[in-house]
Amino acid sequence: MKLNQFSRITIPRQQQRQELETIRFISDKTMKLPPTALWVDLLGRAFPEARTPAMKQQLIAGLLATPEESVLEYITHADVTPTSFYLVALQLLGFEPGTDFDATKPLIEMKALGLPVHEKLQNTADLLECWYDLLVTQTPTGQPFIDVLATRGYFTPFYTLPATQKPVVFDGKSMPVFDPAKMIREVVYVEAPLDTDHDGQRDLLRVEIIRPAETAAGLQVPVVYTASPYNEGTNDQLGKRLTHNVDVPLKRRTPDHAPQPHAHPENTPLPAPRSVHATTKTAAASFTGEFAYTLNEYLLTRGFAVVYAAGIGTRDSAGLRTCGSAAETLAATSVIEWLGGKRTAFTDHAATTAIQAWWSNGNVAMTGKSYLGTLATACATTGVPNLKTIISEAAISNWYDYYRDGGLVIAPDGFPGEDADVLAAECFSRTKQAADFHRINPQFEEALQNISREMDREGGTYNAFWDARNYLNNLRNVTADIVMVHGLNDWNVKLRNVFNLWHGLKELPVKQKLILHQGQHIYINNFQSLDFSAMMNLWLTHKLYDVNNGAETALPTVLVQDNTQEETWHAVSDWDGTDCNKTTYFPTPDHTLATTPAAGQLSYTDHLTTTAFARYRTNIPGWMTDLLTDKQTAMTPNRLVFKTQPLDHDIFLEGQPQVTLPLATSLDHGLVSVMLVDYGEARRLNTIPTVLKRRGIEHGFHLREEDLVEFKLAKKKTPFKMITKGHRNLQNRTNLWQTDELVAGTTYPVTFALQPMFYRLKAGHQLGLVVYATDMGMTIRGNEQVTYTLDLTGAQLTVQSRPAI
Repeated sequence: MKLNQFSRITIPRQQQRQELETIRFISDKTMKLPPTALWVDLLGRAFPEARTPAMKQQLIAGLLATPEESVLEYITHADVTPTSFYLVALQLLGFEPGTDFDATKPLIEMKALGLPVHEKLQNTADLLECWYDLLVTQTPTGQPFIDVLATRGYFTPFYTLPATQKPVVFDGKSMPVFDPAKMIREVVYVEAPLDTDHDGQRDLLRVEIIRPAETAAGLQVPVVYTASPYNEGTNDQLGKRLTHNVDVPLKRRTPDHAPQPHAHPENTPLPAPRSVHATTKTAAASFTGEFAYTLNEYLLTRGFAVVYAAGIGTRDSAGLRTCGSAAETLAATSVIEWLGGKRTAFTDHAATTAIQAWWSNGNVAMTGKSYLGTLATACATTGVPNLKTIISEAAISNWYDYYRDGGLVIAPDGFPGEDADVLAAECFSRTKQAADFHRINPQFEEALQNISREMDREGGTYNAFWDARNYLNNLRNVTADIVMVHGLNDWNVKLRNVFNLWHGLKELPVKQKLILHQGQHIYINNFQSLDFSAMMNLWLTHKLYDVNNGAETALPTVLVQDNTQEETWHAVSDWDGTDCNKTTYFPTPDHTLATTPAAGQLSYTDHLTTTAFARYRTNIPGWMTDLLTDKQTAMTPNRLVFKTQPLDHDIFLEGQPQVTLPLATSLDHGLVSVMLVDYGEARRLNTIPTVLKRRGIEHGFHLREEDLVEFKLAKKKTPFKMITKGHRNLQNRTNLWQTDELVAGTTYPVTFALQPMFYRLKAGHQLGLVVYATDMGMTIRGNEQVTYTLDLTGAQLTVQSRPAI
C-alpha cells in the first residue's frame, strides 16, 4: 500500500497547540499531565464512540505499545517513545500488525507507507507535534485520521457551539461541526434574464438549497453549487428513439472557402422582470432528495451550503434545454448572481413574493463531473462576480470537441449515435410534469428540430452552432480560480477539452490546478491512494472562507497518476511544457517507425464482410483487439501498423502527438483515423477501479457511504494498449470549417493532432502508429468499398516526451 497525501501544510508548533485546544484534544488541565499520561489521555479522545471512561480504557487496552505489551501494560514501567508512539499510531490509523506492517519496526514501516515520522519525542511539545501530525496523516481509506474520527462522531459535541464560533478550522481545513440532521432544505425560483420557451415571461429556475441550521441564527456561509441538468430526471427512452443511425456512409461535401464561423448573437427582445409585491426570508417549499455528489455532502457539514439547480427546460423550471448554449450558461450564472445578492428569486411560480440568499456570504464555488463540470466551466468563462473557484471534473470546454473531431461526426465513447439534439431531449425533464409538458410540447419540438438542423450531423464541420458552444472563445473573461480533474482514459469527454482549457488559461491572472488520473469518466473522491476530499477542503476553505492556509502553493500545479504502477502519483510543473523533447518518426515500407525519412507506398481498405461488420458493431472491444493485434484477423487489411524499435529506457509521452499523412482514396470522400499504441507484454493498470471494500469510506458522521476503490494492475499480461487517437475528414485538410476538394486517386497531405496524453512508455516496449479509416466506436460506419494509399514520402509522427519521472 502506498499513500499519497497532498493536502498537508506546515503549521508552526504554537499554532498547532492552539488548534488542538480548539478541537478539544488538549486543555489547560490536561497540559499539566506528564507526557506519557497526556499520551494516554489523547488516546482516549481518539475513541469518540466510547461513552464512559471504562470503555475508553477498554479500547486503549486493545492497542499494542510493543510487540508483546498493550498500552496499559507498557505505561506501568515505561514512558512514551517514538517507537511506542508510532506502533500505536499505525493501529489508530487502521493498519493491522502482521498484515499491513511489522510491529517490531514501526518507524521504518511508517516511512515505507509514506507517512510522516518524528524521531524525537522527549517532552510535551514533541508529543503534541507528533499527535497533531498523526491527526492529519492519511489512513487506509485515503482520508486524514481527523476525518476518520469525524465519521465516528468526534465532532458531534461541537454541533451545539454558538454560530459565532463556527466554522472551526484545523490544519487549514474546515471541520465537520455542523449537524447534518438539522440542515435546512428549501426551494426557491430564480428569475433568469431569459425567455427560452417564448411564453412572454422570464424563465424561472428551480433551485434546491441545503444549508446549516446556524444560518437561521445569522451565520453567513459560502456556497458550493452544482448545476446538473440530470437532477430532475432524464428521458432515457426518448433519447433512445432519437439516437442517430451511425451505419451510414460518409457524405462528400461541395468544396467551399467558408470564413471562420462565429456564433449568432441573441437579439430576441427580453420580457421585463416580474414585479416584487412582497419579500420574505422563509421558503414556501422543501425537498427530500437529490442526486448528490458526495464531495458536496462532505463539505456541507463543514460549513458550506450546497445548492443544486437543473436549469432551463427541467422539471419545475421554465424554458427549454439547448445543449451547451449561451442560454444554459446564463441560466446557471443567474443562480450565482442570486447567491451574491444581484438577482431576484421567488418562493413559487406565482412569483409575487421575493426571497434573498440572506444566509450566503457571497462566495461561490461550482463542482461536478461531465455536464455538471461543463456548466461550471461555462460559468467561469463569463467572469460572473461571486464565483471564486470551480472544481470541474471531466468537463467539456468546447462542445465541438465532444460530438465532432476533425470535420467528422464523433460519438462520445459508449454512445454511438448520440448528438446535441439527443442530449437536449434526454435532459428536458419538464416531461415529468404532464400538464406542463402538454402545454410546452410544441415549443419543445420546434426547438429540437432547430438543434438537429443547426448542428449539421451530415457535415461535421465547425459552424456557428458549435462556435456558440465553444467556451474557449471567452477565456479572457475568467476571474475564478480553477481546479481541473480528468481521466487519462476518458473517451467520453476527450482530453482535448481539458488540455485546451489548461493552456488557454496560462496567460490569465488566475490560479489553476490540474489532476490527471488513470480512470475513465469517473469521480475520484473515494480513492484510497489520494486525499482528494481533503485537498478540496483545503482549497475551498481558502477560496470561500478566506483562510490563509497556503493552499495555492501546497497543492501541486499538475498531479499525474502513473499508468504502470499502483498508487503512484507524480507532481509536475506543467502538461506539455517547455521542458519536453520533440522526436519525429517516419513510417517505412517494412512497417517500422524510423528516425530518418523513407519512401514508398502502402495501401489499406475500409470494407468488411457482412459477418465481420455485424460482429464488430456490437463488440467494440473485439474490434479494437483485432485492429491492434499482430495476428491475422478480419481487420488486418483495414489498417497499417508501424512500430519503433524497443525502447532502452522509460519515457513519458506528453501533450498532443501530431501526424502528417499524404493520403489518396479511391473515392471522392474519405476519412483517416490514427492510434498511438504501447506494444509490449505487461500487466497494465486497469482503467476501471477495483472495489477494495464495499461501503468502505464514509464522508461524515451518519452521512453516505461509498465503496473504497483503487486502480489495480490487471492479473494477466496484455500485448498492447492504446495510448491515444485522432480523426480527420480528408475534406477538412485546411481547417475545421473549410471544405476542401478531394479527387479520387489524388494524394493530399493531411496534418492533424491526436488527443492529448500523459503516458509512461516502459523500456523494452515499442511505440506503435496504427493508421485506419472507420472507427467502429466513434465515427460513422459506412462500410464502403474503398482503398486508401499512404505515400510514405512526407509521412511522419511527432511526439513530445520528457525523461521518466
